Amino acid sequence: MSAQLEPSVLRDNRFPVVAALAVTQTVGYGVLYYVFGVFLGPMSLDLGISTATSAGALTLAILVSCVMSVPVGRWLDRRGAHLLMTTGSLLGSVAVLAWSQVQNVVQLYAVFVLIGVASAMVLYGPAIAVLVAVLEPKRRANALLVVTMVAGLASTIFIPLAGQLIHAQGWRQALLILGLAHNLVTVPLHGFALRGTRPAHPKSARDPADRGAIRVAVRDGGFWLITVGFVLHSGAIAIVSVHLVLFLVDLGYRPAVAAGLTGLLGVYSVTGRIVTSVLQRWLDMSTIVARTFLIQCFAIGVLPLLGLHPLGAALCILLFGLGFGVSTLATPAILLERYGAAGYGTISGVLATPVLAARAIGPLGAAVLAMKAGYHYTMVPVALACVVASLCLTFSQYIPKPGR
Repeated sequence: MSAQLEPSVLRDNRFPVVAALAVTQTVGYGVLYYVFGVFLGPMSLDLGISTATSAGALTLAILVSCVMSVPVGRWLDRRGAHLLMTTGSLLGSVAVLAWSQVQNVVQLYAVFVLIGVASAMVLYGPAIAVLVAVLEPKRRANALLVVTMVAGLASTIFIPLAGQLIHAQGWRQALLILGLAHNLVTVPLHGFALRGTRPAHPKSARDPADRGAIRVAVRDGGFWLITVGFVLHSGAIAIVSVHLVLFLVDLGYRPAVAAGLTGLLGVYSVTGRIVTSVLQRWLDMSTIVARTFLIQCFAIGVLPLLGLHPLGAALCILLFGLGFGVSTLATPAILLERYGAAGYGTISGVLATPVLAARAIGPLGAAVLAMKAGYHYTMVPVALACVVASLCLTFSQYIPKPGR
Protein backbone atom coordinates (compact mmCIF):
# COMPACT_ATOMS: atom_id res chain seq x y z
CA MET A 1 0.00 0.00 0.00
CA SER A 2 1.44 3.34 -0.99
CA ALA A 3 -1.06 6.05 -0.14
CA GLN A 4 0.61 9.21 1.17
CA LEU A 5 -0.53 10.35 4.60
CA GLU A 6 -0.27 13.72 6.21
CA PRO A 7 2.71 14.06 8.61
CA SER A 8 0.31 14.64 11.52
CA VAL A 9 -1.25 11.25 10.84
CA LEU A 10 2.13 9.57 11.08
CA ARG A 11 2.95 11.39 14.26
CA ASP A 12 -0.32 11.25 16.19
CA ASN A 13 -2.02 8.00 15.29
CA ARG A 14 0.81 5.48 15.41
CA PHE A 15 0.18 3.89 18.79
CA PRO A 16 -3.65 3.82 18.62
CA VAL A 17 -3.50 2.15 15.20
CA VAL A 18 -1.02 -0.53 16.30
CA ALA A 19 -2.88 -1.20 19.55
CA ALA A 20 -6.25 -1.35 17.81
CA LEU A 21 -5.01 -3.75 15.15
CA ALA A 22 -3.40 -6.00 17.77
CA VAL A 23 -6.79 -6.36 19.45
CA THR A 24 -8.93 -6.64 16.32
CA GLN A 25 -6.66 -9.22 14.68
CA THR A 26 -6.82 -11.34 17.84
CA VAL A 27 -10.61 -11.18 18.02
CA GLY A 28 -11.03 -11.46 14.25
CA TYR A 29 -8.89 -14.56 13.85
CA GLY A 30 -10.34 -16.08 16.98
CA VAL A 31 -14.00 -15.68 15.99
CA LEU A 32 -13.85 -15.88 12.18
CA TYR A 33 -11.33 -18.73 11.89
CA TYR A 34 -10.00 -20.59 14.92
CA VAL A 35 -13.28 -21.44 16.67
CA PHE A 36 -14.64 -23.31 13.65
CA GLY A 37 -13.06 -26.61 14.68
CA VAL A 38 -14.68 -26.39 18.10
CA PHE A 39 -18.14 -25.96 16.57
CA LEU A 40 -17.60 -28.62 13.90
CA GLY A 41 -18.81 -31.61 15.95
CA PRO A 42 -21.91 -30.23 17.71
CA MET A 43 -22.98 -28.23 14.65
CA SER A 44 -22.70 -31.23 12.30
CA LEU A 45 -24.65 -33.40 14.74
CA ASP A 46 -27.42 -30.82 15.10
CA LEU A 47 -27.71 -30.20 11.35
CA GLY A 48 -27.58 -33.89 10.54
CA ILE A 49 -24.64 -33.60 8.12
CA SER A 50 -21.17 -35.15 8.06
CA THR A 51 -18.20 -33.32 9.52
CA ALA A 52 -16.59 -33.42 6.07
CA THR A 53 -19.58 -31.54 4.64
CA SER A 54 -19.41 -28.99 7.45
CA ALA A 55 -15.65 -28.60 7.02
CA GLY A 56 -16.26 -27.70 3.39
CA ALA A 57 -17.82 -24.45 4.58
CA LEU A 58 -14.48 -23.26 5.97
CA THR A 59 -12.71 -24.32 2.78
CA LEU A 60 -15.25 -22.26 0.82
CA ALA A 61 -14.63 -19.23 3.05
CA ILE A 62 -10.86 -19.45 2.47
CA LEU A 63 -11.37 -19.74 -1.31
CA VAL A 64 -13.64 -16.68 -1.25
CA SER A 65 -10.95 -14.76 0.64
CA CYS A 66 -8.50 -15.92 -2.01
CA VAL A 67 -10.65 -14.45 -4.81
CA MET A 68 -11.06 -11.20 -2.85
CA SER A 69 -7.34 -10.65 -2.18
CA VAL A 70 -6.48 -8.60 -5.27
CA PRO A 71 -9.63 -6.40 -5.25
CA VAL A 72 -9.08 -5.70 -1.56
CA GLY A 73 -5.42 -4.85 -2.21
CA ARG A 74 -6.40 -2.39 -4.95
CA TRP A 75 -8.93 -0.72 -2.66
CA LEU A 76 -6.29 -0.36 0.06
CA ASP A 77 -3.80 1.23 -2.34
CA ARG A 78 -6.36 3.76 -3.56
CA ARG A 79 -8.66 4.54 -0.63
CA GLY A 80 -7.08 3.21 2.57
CA ALA A 81 -8.45 0.80 5.15
CA HIS A 82 -10.86 2.79 7.30
CA LEU A 83 -14.12 2.13 5.45
CA LEU A 84 -13.02 -1.31 4.25
CA MET A 85 -12.08 -2.73 7.65
CA THR A 86 -14.97 -1.10 9.51
CA THR A 87 -17.49 -2.47 7.01
CA GLY A 88 -15.75 -5.85 6.99
CA SER A 89 -15.95 -6.07 10.77
CA LEU A 90 -19.68 -5.36 10.68
CA LEU A 91 -20.16 -7.94 7.91
CA GLY A 92 -18.19 -10.53 9.88
CA SER A 93 -20.30 -9.93 12.98
CA VAL A 94 -23.55 -10.27 11.02
CA ALA A 95 -22.25 -13.45 9.37
CA VAL A 96 -21.40 -15.07 12.72
CA LEU A 97 -24.83 -14.16 14.09
CA ALA A 98 -26.40 -15.66 10.97
CA TRP A 99 -24.23 -18.77 11.41
CA SER A 100 -25.92 -19.34 14.76
CA GLN A 101 -29.29 -19.62 13.00
CA VAL A 102 -28.50 -21.92 10.03
CA GLN A 103 -30.80 -24.88 9.55
CA ASN A 104 -29.24 -26.68 6.57
CA VAL A 105 -26.07 -26.99 4.54
CA VAL A 106 -27.11 -24.41 1.92
CA GLN A 107 -27.55 -21.75 4.60
CA LEU A 108 -24.27 -22.80 6.22
CA TYR A 109 -22.33 -22.41 2.98
CA ALA A 110 -24.01 -19.08 2.22
CA VAL A 111 -22.98 -17.74 5.62
CA PHE A 112 -19.40 -18.84 5.05
CA VAL A 113 -19.26 -17.00 1.75
CA LEU A 114 -19.92 -13.86 3.83
CA ILE A 115 -17.30 -14.90 6.39
CA GLY A 116 -14.80 -15.35 3.56
CA VAL A 117 -15.52 -11.86 2.22
CA ALA A 118 -15.27 -10.35 5.71
CA SER A 119 -12.01 -12.18 6.44
CA ALA A 120 -10.43 -10.76 3.30
CA MET A 121 -11.46 -7.28 4.45
CA VAL A 122 -10.28 -7.38 8.06
CA LEU A 123 -7.52 -9.94 8.77
CA TYR A 124 -3.74 -9.80 8.31
CA GLY A 125 -3.63 -8.61 4.68
CA PRO A 126 -5.39 -5.27 5.22
CA ALA A 127 -3.94 -4.86 8.73
CA ILE A 128 -0.37 -5.14 7.48
CA ALA A 129 -1.14 -2.77 4.61
CA VAL A 130 -2.27 -0.20 7.18
CA LEU A 131 0.99 -0.50 9.10
CA VAL A 132 2.97 -0.14 5.88
CA ALA A 133 1.06 3.05 5.08
CA VAL A 134 1.14 4.83 8.44
CA LEU A 135 4.55 3.90 9.83
CA GLU A 136 8.02 4.99 8.90
CA PRO A 137 10.11 2.07 7.56
CA LYS A 138 12.27 1.83 10.68
CA ARG A 139 9.17 1.39 12.89
CA ARG A 140 7.33 -1.19 10.81
CA ALA A 141 9.18 -4.28 12.04
CA ASN A 142 8.38 -3.61 15.70
CA ALA A 143 4.77 -2.79 14.93
CA LEU A 144 4.34 -5.97 12.89
CA LEU A 145 5.90 -7.96 15.72
CA VAL A 146 3.52 -6.46 18.30
CA VAL A 147 0.40 -7.08 16.19
CA THR A 148 1.34 -10.64 15.19
CA MET A 149 2.53 -11.60 18.68
CA VAL A 150 -0.77 -10.56 20.23
CA ALA A 151 -2.84 -12.04 17.42
CA GLY A 152 -0.78 -15.24 17.67
CA LEU A 153 -2.61 -15.89 20.93
CA ALA A 154 -6.01 -15.93 19.21
CA SER A 155 -6.20 -19.72 19.12
CA THR A 156 -4.98 -19.97 22.72
CA ILE A 157 -7.74 -17.61 23.87
CA PHE A 158 -10.71 -18.42 21.67
CA ILE A 159 -10.54 -22.19 21.21
CA PRO A 160 -10.96 -22.97 24.93
CA LEU A 161 -13.39 -20.03 25.32
CA ALA A 162 -15.59 -21.42 22.56
CA GLY A 163 -15.45 -24.86 24.16
CA GLN A 164 -16.62 -23.48 27.48
CA LEU A 165 -19.41 -21.47 25.87
CA ILE A 166 -20.66 -24.51 23.94
CA HIS A 167 -20.58 -26.61 27.10
CA ALA A 168 -22.52 -23.98 29.06
CA GLN A 169 -24.90 -22.54 26.43
CA GLY A 170 -24.95 -24.82 23.38
CA TRP A 171 -23.36 -24.08 20.01
CA ARG A 172 -26.00 -21.65 18.72
CA GLN A 173 -26.00 -19.46 21.82
CA ALA A 174 -22.21 -19.60 21.90
CA LEU A 175 -22.06 -18.20 18.37
CA LEU A 176 -24.48 -15.42 19.30
CA ILE A 177 -22.18 -14.41 22.18
CA LEU A 178 -19.06 -14.54 19.99
CA GLY A 179 -20.74 -12.61 17.18
CA LEU A 180 -21.85 -9.85 19.53
CA ALA A 181 -18.39 -9.72 21.14
CA HIS A 182 -16.77 -9.45 17.70
CA ASN A 183 -19.09 -6.59 16.80
CA LEU A 184 -18.60 -4.70 20.07
CA VAL A 185 -14.79 -4.92 19.85
CA THR A 186 -13.79 -4.72 16.19
CA VAL A 187 -16.32 -2.32 14.65
CA PRO A 188 -15.65 0.65 16.97
CA LEU A 189 -11.90 0.06 17.04
CA HIS A 190 -11.65 0.02 13.25
CA GLY A 191 -14.14 2.86 12.99
CA PHE A 192 -12.27 5.21 15.33
CA ALA A 193 -8.61 4.14 15.32
CA LEU A 194 -8.31 3.87 11.54
CA ARG A 195 -9.83 7.24 10.68
CA GLY A 196 -6.36 8.74 10.34
CA THR A 197 -5.20 6.08 7.90
CA ARG A 198 -7.30 7.38 5.04
CA PRO A 199 -5.13 8.76 2.21
CA ALA A 200 -4.76 12.52 2.20
CA HIS A 201 -5.25 12.36 -1.58
CA PRO A 202 -7.17 9.25 -2.70
CA LYS A 203 -5.64 7.64 -5.77
CA SER A 204 -7.20 6.81 -9.08
CA ALA A 205 -7.09 3.33 -10.58
CA ARG A 206 -4.44 4.62 -12.99
CA ASP A 207 -1.95 6.03 -10.50
CA PRO A 208 1.35 5.70 -12.42
CA ALA A 209 3.55 4.97 -9.38
CA ASP A 210 1.40 2.07 -8.18
CA ARG A 211 0.83 0.68 -11.65
CA GLY A 212 4.56 0.81 -12.37
CA ALA A 213 5.46 -0.95 -9.11
CA ILE A 214 2.90 -3.70 -9.71
CA ARG A 215 4.11 -4.19 -13.29
CA VAL A 216 7.71 -4.50 -12.10
CA ALA A 217 6.76 -7.08 -9.47
CA VAL A 218 4.76 -9.41 -11.70
CA ARG A 219 7.53 -9.34 -14.35
CA ASP A 220 10.19 -10.21 -11.77
CA GLY A 221 11.26 -13.87 -11.63
CA GLY A 222 12.17 -13.38 -7.99
CA PHE A 223 8.57 -12.50 -7.17
CA TRP A 224 7.31 -15.80 -8.56
CA LEU A 225 9.96 -17.79 -6.70
CA ILE A 226 8.91 -16.02 -3.51
CA THR A 227 5.26 -16.75 -4.34
CA VAL A 228 5.88 -20.46 -4.97
CA GLY A 229 7.82 -20.68 -1.70
CA PHE A 230 5.06 -19.14 0.38
CA VAL A 231 2.35 -21.13 -1.44
CA LEU A 232 4.08 -24.42 -0.60
CA HIS A 233 4.68 -23.35 2.97
CA SER A 234 1.07 -22.23 3.38
CA GLY A 235 -0.16 -25.64 2.24
CA ALA A 236 2.25 -27.36 4.63
CA ILE A 237 1.15 -25.23 7.59
CA ALA A 238 -2.51 -25.90 6.81
CA ILE A 239 -1.94 -29.66 6.66
CA VAL A 240 -0.23 -29.64 10.04
CA SER A 241 -2.93 -27.41 11.56
CA VAL A 242 -5.73 -29.70 10.47
CA HIS A 243 -4.17 -33.16 10.62
CA LEU A 244 -1.52 -33.14 13.36
CA VAL A 245 -3.94 -34.30 16.07
CA LEU A 246 -5.02 -37.35 14.06
CA PHE A 247 -1.42 -38.02 13.04
CA LEU A 248 -0.41 -38.15 16.71
CA VAL A 249 -3.41 -40.33 17.52
CA ASP A 250 -2.21 -42.67 14.77
CA LEU A 251 1.17 -42.78 16.57
CA GLY A 252 -0.62 -44.04 19.68
CA TYR A 253 -1.47 -40.92 21.70
CA ARG A 254 -4.82 -40.41 23.38
CA PRO A 255 -6.86 -37.66 21.65
CA ALA A 256 -6.61 -35.30 24.64
CA VAL A 257 -2.82 -35.64 24.75
CA ALA A 258 -2.57 -35.24 20.98
CA ALA A 259 -4.67 -32.07 21.15
CA GLY A 260 -2.52 -30.73 23.98
CA LEU A 261 0.68 -31.31 22.03
CA THR A 262 -0.82 -29.70 18.93
CA GLY A 263 -1.82 -26.68 21.00
CA LEU A 264 1.87 -25.97 21.56
CA LEU A 265 2.11 -24.76 17.96
CA GLY A 266 0.40 -21.48 18.83
CA VAL A 267 2.72 -20.81 21.76
CA TYR A 268 5.84 -21.63 19.78
CA SER A 269 4.70 -19.51 16.83
CA VAL A 270 4.88 -16.41 19.04
CA THR A 271 8.40 -17.41 20.10
CA GLY A 272 9.33 -17.91 16.46
CA ARG A 273 8.19 -14.41 15.55
CA ILE A 274 10.35 -12.93 18.32
CA VAL A 275 13.38 -14.97 17.19
CA THR A 276 12.82 -13.92 13.58
CA SER A 277 12.64 -10.27 14.56
CA VAL A 278 15.88 -10.51 16.55
CA LEU A 279 17.72 -12.35 13.75
CA GLN A 280 16.94 -9.50 11.36
CA ARG A 281 19.77 -7.58 13.01
CA TRP A 282 22.27 -9.91 11.36
CA LEU A 283 20.50 -11.67 8.48
CA ASP A 284 18.15 -10.59 5.72
CA MET A 285 14.60 -11.91 5.94
CA SER A 286 14.82 -14.26 2.94
CA THR A 287 17.78 -16.06 4.52
CA ILE A 288 16.02 -16.35 7.88
CA VAL A 289 12.89 -17.74 6.25
CA ALA A 290 14.76 -20.22 4.05
CA ARG A 291 16.63 -21.63 7.06
CA THR A 292 13.48 -21.74 9.15
CA PHE A 293 11.72 -23.77 6.46
CA LEU A 294 14.62 -26.25 6.47
CA ILE A 295 14.32 -26.61 10.26
CA GLN A 296 10.62 -27.32 9.81
CA CYS A 297 11.39 -29.93 7.16
CA PHE A 298 13.74 -31.69 9.58
CA ALA A 299 11.28 -31.46 12.49
CA ILE A 300 8.34 -32.91 10.60
CA GLY A 301 10.54 -35.47 8.87
CA VAL A 302 11.74 -37.03 12.13
CA LEU A 303 8.37 -36.73 13.90
CA PRO A 304 7.28 -40.30 13.00
CA LEU A 305 10.39 -41.59 14.80
CA LEU A 306 10.98 -39.14 17.66
CA GLY A 307 7.24 -38.65 18.11
CA LEU A 308 6.86 -42.10 19.59
CA HIS A 309 7.93 -40.51 22.89
CA PRO A 310 6.07 -37.44 24.25
CA LEU A 311 9.28 -35.48 24.76
CA GLY A 312 10.36 -36.24 21.21
CA ALA A 313 6.97 -35.17 19.88
CA ALA A 314 7.11 -31.94 21.90
CA LEU A 315 10.62 -31.22 20.55
CA CYS A 316 9.52 -31.74 16.94
CA ILE A 317 6.45 -29.57 17.45
CA LEU A 318 8.61 -26.89 19.08
CA LEU A 319 10.96 -26.78 16.09
CA PHE A 320 8.12 -26.81 13.58
CA GLY A 321 6.17 -24.22 15.57
CA LEU A 322 9.06 -21.74 15.41
CA GLY A 323 8.20 -21.26 11.74
CA PHE A 324 4.45 -21.50 12.18
CA GLY A 325 3.86 -17.75 12.02
CA VAL A 326 7.04 -16.61 10.30
CA SER A 327 5.33 -15.92 6.96
CA THR A 328 3.20 -13.21 8.56
CA LEU A 329 6.33 -11.20 9.37
CA ALA A 330 8.37 -12.32 6.38
CA THR A 331 5.95 -11.56 3.55
CA PRO A 332 5.71 -7.77 4.08
CA ALA A 333 9.40 -7.50 4.94
CA ILE A 334 10.51 -9.29 1.76
CA LEU A 335 8.05 -7.46 -0.52
CA LEU A 336 8.90 -4.04 0.91
CA GLU A 337 12.63 -4.68 0.72
CA ARG A 338 12.40 -5.81 -2.90
CA TYR A 339 9.74 -3.46 -4.33
CA GLY A 340 9.19 -0.63 -1.86
CA ALA A 341 5.84 0.59 -0.54
CA ALA A 342 4.30 1.70 -3.85
CA GLY A 343 1.43 -0.59 -4.78
CA TYR A 344 2.02 -2.77 -1.71
CA GLY A 345 -1.65 -3.62 -1.20
CA THR A 346 -2.10 -4.96 -4.72
CA ILE A 347 1.27 -6.75 -4.86
CA SER A 348 0.61 -8.51 -1.56
CA GLY A 349 -2.89 -9.35 -2.81
CA VAL A 350 -1.45 -11.03 -5.91
CA LEU A 351 0.82 -13.14 -3.68
CA ALA A 352 -1.95 -13.88 -1.18
CA THR A 353 -4.31 -15.31 -3.80
CA PRO A 354 -2.47 -18.63 -4.39
CA VAL A 355 -1.26 -18.70 -0.77
CA LEU A 356 -4.85 -18.76 0.48
CA ALA A 357 -5.80 -21.32 -2.17
CA ALA A 358 -3.04 -23.61 -0.89
CA ARG A 359 -4.34 -23.18 2.65
CA ALA A 360 -7.75 -24.37 1.50
CA ILE A 361 -6.60 -27.21 -0.76
CA GLY A 362 -3.67 -28.62 1.23
CA PRO A 363 -5.69 -30.26 4.04
CA LEU A 364 -8.08 -31.82 1.51
CA GLY A 365 -5.17 -33.39 -0.37
CA ALA A 366 -3.72 -34.69 2.88
CA ALA A 367 -7.10 -36.18 3.82
CA VAL A 368 -7.19 -38.07 0.51
CA LEU A 369 -3.64 -39.31 1.13
CA ALA A 370 -4.61 -40.43 4.64
CA MET A 371 -7.55 -42.42 3.27
CA LYS A 372 -5.39 -44.09 0.61
CA ALA A 373 -2.15 -44.69 2.49
CA GLY A 374 -2.85 -44.00 6.18
CA TYR A 375 -2.02 -41.07 8.46
CA HIS A 376 1.58 -42.21 8.78
CA TYR A 377 2.28 -40.66 5.37
CA THR A 378 0.43 -37.36 5.72
CA MET A 379 3.52 -35.47 6.87
CA VAL A 380 5.63 -36.54 3.87
CA PRO A 381 4.23 -33.78 1.60
CA VAL A 382 4.73 -31.30 4.44
CA ALA A 383 8.46 -32.09 4.63
CA LEU A 384 8.82 -31.95 0.85
CA ALA A 385 6.93 -28.65 0.63
CA CYS A 386 9.13 -27.07 3.31
CA VAL A 387 12.39 -28.03 1.63
CA VAL A 388 11.26 -26.85 -1.81
CA ALA A 389 9.95 -23.62 -0.27
CA SER A 390 13.36 -23.09 1.34
CA LEU A 391 15.06 -23.54 -2.03
CA CYS A 392 12.68 -21.05 -3.67
CA LEU A 393 13.42 -18.37 -1.07
CA THR A 394 17.15 -19.06 -1.35
CA PHE A 395 17.26 -18.85 -5.16
CA SER A 396 15.12 -15.69 -5.18
CA GLN A 397 18.04 -13.87 -3.56
CA TYR A 398 20.23 -14.59 -6.61
CA ILE A 399 17.83 -12.84 -8.98
CA PRO A 400 18.76 -9.14 -9.12
CA LYS A 401 16.25 -6.81 -7.54
CA PRO A 402 14.32 -4.83 -10.15
CA GLY A 403 14.97 -1.12 -10.37
CA ARG A 404 12.43 0.95 -8.54
